Amino acid sequence: MSKVDTAWLRMDTDANLMMIIGVWSIRPGITLAALRERVAERLLQYPRFRQKVVEDALIGAEWVADKDFDIARHVVAEVPLPLRGQSRDEVLRERVGELCSEALDPAHPLWQFQLIEDMGDGTSALIARIHHCIADGIALIAVMLSITDGGKAPPKRAPKEPEEADWLLDAFLRPMTNLTVKAIGMTGKGVAKGVDLAMRGDTPMDSSLEMARMGYQAVSDVAAFALMPDDSPTRLKGKPGVGKTVAWDDSLALDEVKAVGKALGASINDVLLACAAGAIGKYLADKGEDPAGKEIRAMVPVNLRPLEQAWQLGNRFGLVPLVLPIGIANPIERLFAVRARMSELKGSFQPVMAFGLLSVAGLLIKPVQHAMLNLFAKKATAVMTNVPGPAQALKFCGSTVEKVMFWVPQSGDIGMGVSILTYAGRVQFGLITDTGLCPDPEAIIANFAPEFEKLLLLSLMMPWEN
Repeated sequence: MSKVDTAWLRMDTDANLMMIIGVWSIRPGITLAALRERVAERLLQYPRFRQKVVEDALIGAEWVADKDFDIARHVVAEVPLPLRGQSRDEVLRERVGELCSEALDPAHPLWQFQLIEDMGDGTSALIARIHHCIADGIALIAVMLSITDGGKAPPKRAPKEPEEADWLLDAFLRPMTNLTVKAIGMTGKGVAKGVDLAMRGDTPMDSSLEMARMGYQAVSDVAAFALMPDDSPTRLKGKPGVGKTVAWDDSLALDEVKAVGKALGASINDVLLACAAGAIGKYLADKGEDPAGKEIRAMVPVNLRPLEQAWQLGNRFGLVPLVLPIGIANPIERLFAVRARMSELKGSFQPVMAFGLLSVAGLLIKPVQHAMLNLFAKKATAVMTNVPGPAQALKFCGSTVEKVMFWVPQSGDIGMGVSILTYAGRVQFGLITDTGLCPDPEAIIANFAPEFEKLLLLSLMMPWEN
């Protein structure tokens, strides 16, 4: 197991289990037999899902084939959930919250699918739990797409991956190539492509002046991260407990978000993050806590590998601290503040440095690793991820996947996870919180659409161009 994946394995605590949890709403409902057949046919083509983890004090951890592998242990039927006067979504939220605090069996591969065959409205709910040490979010999206109808299976012969030591040498300890810096200054696929080339060590060094500039940038980023002040204190920050609760909303149309972004000169990401910041600020104000002048940070994952290599699994992403201006009441001012902060992250070495930090952490004993990684918790209130999903609804076992939602784990003492996913023309906004710090995440979710409506109204009031 790579050092980075080992770090994620050892990051489990009673308060925060390192599982990525997702839910599919499928219409018409499917059977457990059909699900097991699809998983056996498609998912198990990835050897990792037949392997368990064996830890060793000297070598760290390694993947070993589970000789007692039984698909019935990993793909199970959930007893239909009693509604008890609650809505379908309320009952499903309760069950997902319970599973967030239920550890996977370490004696077997660290994943499980639970199927609720009948939700009472002609749909099935598929709840997937996969430990972060198996793969990051980008890789798991590729995996889940591969098991849908018409999904692309992983290559039969995997190309040789770069040795982790070489990856770290080129991408972390020696990030002094022009291409690496230019790649980090871009976004999405460009970042991963550039870093991938740097990993292979075939990028030429530029002039000594350019190298000096890049070296200055790297040193500045290290110093900035180390000297970064702690987050603004709010009721959302504190020592998390075991209990978790989740909420989600999918009322926003992606086309409307695009239109608002175009009208205001901002990206889709800027618009959604500004709405999330506004929703959190409104929640705090409703609880009697004045958010004026306050900012909180969210640790945002940045993909560091080409998307076409996502099927190789493992973790290849960095983290950047994004400041959310929750204390700015004016929605336009808040949007522009988010846009400015996103621009500041361009050209930063922080994603690569965070990857290297996780790799170093994977070499350490668990108590030291936890102390090292709690540096992130002191600087941030939330983990936030924004993932573009398929534009069209997926098909699975002949049925339609109507809704897709997922929740990211929170490391250390971070007590909130924010997940934004675009799927089939809708924006899915999900939240997972510690029940002691925020027992009612649905109250934050309820503020998300109204914050967007403010931006939409202001956009419609702007002069139209012929």
